[in-house]
Amino acid sequence: MRQRSTATRLVEPGPRFLAGLVTLTFLMNTLGRGVTGTFAVYLLPVEAALGLNRGQISATYSIYMVAYGLSAPFVGQLIDRFGARLCYVTGLLALGVGTLVGAHAESLWQYYLGVGVLGGLGAAGLSMVAASSLLSRWFSARLGTVAAIPYAAVGAGMLVFPPIAQKLMQSYDWRTVQTWQGLAVMAVVPLLFVLPLRSYSAGSEAWRAQKIAAAAAHRNANTTGWTVAAAVHTPAFWMLFLVYFATSVAAYSVLPHSVAFLVEQGFDPLVAASAFGMTGVLSVIGILVTGWFSDRIGRLPVITVTFVITITGILCLLAIAVAPSLLLLYGFVLCFGLMQGARGPILVALVAKIFSGGSVGAIFGTLSLALGLGAGIGSWVSGILRTLTGSYALSFALAAVSSLIGLATYWLAPSLRQERVMPRRGEAERVG
Repeated sequence: MRQRSTATRLVEPGPRFLAGLVTLTFLMNTLGRGVTGTFAVYLLPVEAALGLNRGQISATYSIYMVAYGLSAPFVGQLIDRFGARLCYVTGLLALGVGTLVGAHAESLWQYYLGVGVLGGLGAAGLSMVAASSLLSRWFSARLGTVAAIPYAAVGAGMLVFPPIAQKLMQSYDWRTVQTWQGLAVMAVVPLLFVLPLRSYSAGSEAWRAQKIAAAAAHRNANTTGWTVAAAVHTPAFWMLFLVYFATSVAAYSVLPHSVAFLVEQGFDPLVAASAFGMTGVLSVIGILVTGWFSDRIGRLPVITVTFVITITGILCLLAIAVAPSLLLLYGFVLCFGLMQGARGPILVALVAKIFSGGSVGAIFGTLSLALGLGAGIGSWVSGILRTLTGSYALSFALAAVSSLIGLATYWLAPSLRQERVMPRRGEAERVG
């Protein structure tokens, strides 16, 4: 009883407390995605300074995505076991040090190590892996809506950090600007020691009670509870993994190549770059709207609509190859941009619901492997297909097919439709 009373006194979840938690996850996500997003701004000056070709410097992003994906499971374990402070401090230090290493790199491997490997580790530590674990401890009925806020940091970070870096580079060299960026990231670390991160990590009374009940039920069933090891033995986990992977392949078969494709089709480079930037702006709106609707009309209808709109945007891009027009460009920007990242909050809510009472951060972090693998494969295969065929037609067709696979998985997997782990034939259903 004394331990429970202490935990209760530790956490008083008023509106200001919960708003602070949501704001923290949003800002950490914005920092992680925004700082790593400045890679596009540094690409050309770094390429010239280190004497690289486009393929060599572009591989930095692939290394970053793979490092992000491989780090995510460990980040999930870190926040579930030790709480938000250690997780976020580790993420900020890795991102800050990685940025500084990149700023002072004299060879390609140093840039890969700093911006690619350490950048991926740092971004994972500040990402939705940590946010999903924290938010699921305080929100349940409206988790899709709440999770949409930090997920919107994908677009917010791209709106803020790259333009600032580009503006500074009009007066200073890229090494100076990137050094300032790394120092700014590390300057955030002391702030984490004055925020109530211990209270945020403690979870609500209802969440703690649910976790205790789930653990007891699993003990009665002679199981270990919803750990990563338990989750990976369920079809529900692998269906979620497939959806995340397919969605990531679809997105990154298009995004890294969209500007080059539009320029090749005769669009002004500034128009092409502006179209790319506008997809980030629209993604903020799409993420917030889909998160809100998924909590009110159900996740399956919203997911279906999002995939249909995404595929429509990809088809607009394919049509540009046949008949370039601003109308088709607007169609791509609107449809693809609005749905970029829109299914993320729904995935968070599904993980929390299907594996309720378990290690949400660790499970979601392991699922995030699919993001890194899908992004790396999608971007790489898309480039290979462009090289072999001289066209992006097959690349964008791959994106459309991947979207269809993601949609079909949602419809065909009973565990995703019913949002619970389904019992195997001849086996009692697991609690959760």
